[in-house]
Amino acid sequence: MPNDSDWMAAAAHLGLRGRPLSSPNPSVGAVIIRNNIVVGRGWTQPGGRPHGEAMALYQAGDDARGATLYTTLEPCAHPSQRGPTCSHLIAEAGIARVVFACLDPDARTAGNGVEILRSAGVIVDQISHAVAATGLAGYLTKQRLGRPHVTLKLALSLDGFIAMPSGESQWITGEIARAHVHSRRAMADAILVGGGTWRSDRPRLDVRLPGLESRSPKRVVLTRGVPIDGVTIINTPAQIADLADVQYLYVEGGSQTAASFLREDLVDRIELYRAPIILGEGMAALGDIGLSALGDAHNQWALEQRLQLGSDTFEAYGRQR
Repeated sequence: MPNDSDWMAAAAHLGLRGRPLSSPNPSVGAVIIRNNIVVGRGWTQPGGRPHGEAMALYQAGDDARGATLYTTLEPCAHPSQRGPTCSHLIAEAGIARVVFACLDPDARTAGNGVEILRSAGVIVDQISHAVAATGLAGYLTKQRLGRPHVTLKLALSLDGFIAMPSGESQWITGEIARAHVHSRRAMADAILVGGGTWRSDRPRLDVRLPGLESRSPKRVVLTRGVPIDGVTIINTPAQIADLADVQYLYVEGGSQTAASFLREDLVDRIELYRAPIILGEGMAALGDIGLSALGDAHNQWALEQRLQLGSDTFEAYGRQR
């Protein structure tokens, strides 16, 4: 039979459906289980309301009484003009047990949601769950570090180049990998490139998957140049903290921009697309990242995911802090 971790994984994958449209709220996934049957499920809706728990409770109706609710984030406890708190809704619905993955770092809720539920007689358990934490990475990073969660995307040849010596880079990877990139763009609030990439390539930086075109992220350029119509300009990587309503930032390049984010330790996840080609010489994926000793390069990154995308390989690495 499914255990707590299995049900939490289901909630976590539901939560991904609301990303990034739930901004500025986190996209929380929730499932309600009664007698090992799913009676309710939900995720945070566009604009941040209703929350995932409220959606699941609405679907479950009377079947919520005596059931167990799995939610990726501690149920909210702070009053809002936009609706009642999830902790009160859960207690009123007669939920017998709540299992959550991440404590809400927002001071208005942190621990208070758990206290409200336990005071109402609800059994509350917290479990560690990597998938749930990854699904809330943007919100958690924003709350804890005051900046967006940053994903750096790199597309490389087997020998580590991102382009020919001439600068030609279309296309290193195949069609399936490129479609995967667009699916990743669709889950970001904003996408960033450096001024050199912008001036030389004029990339569209949009989502070109059927049905997801409206999910194209905001465009940001790292440059000291003049403002660009329809594009946000920042002068330094640290200024990502000033980007309004951005929880997830997707950095696509070029090499100096990628290096500058790594040098400032602002990258939380690296998504690497590796094509089975050898260029021999070309443009390096990265410039100087400020590394002075080989030992300092170890224990910084851990493999989180690996996929085969046609002839190309996708690997995702998480920063170990």
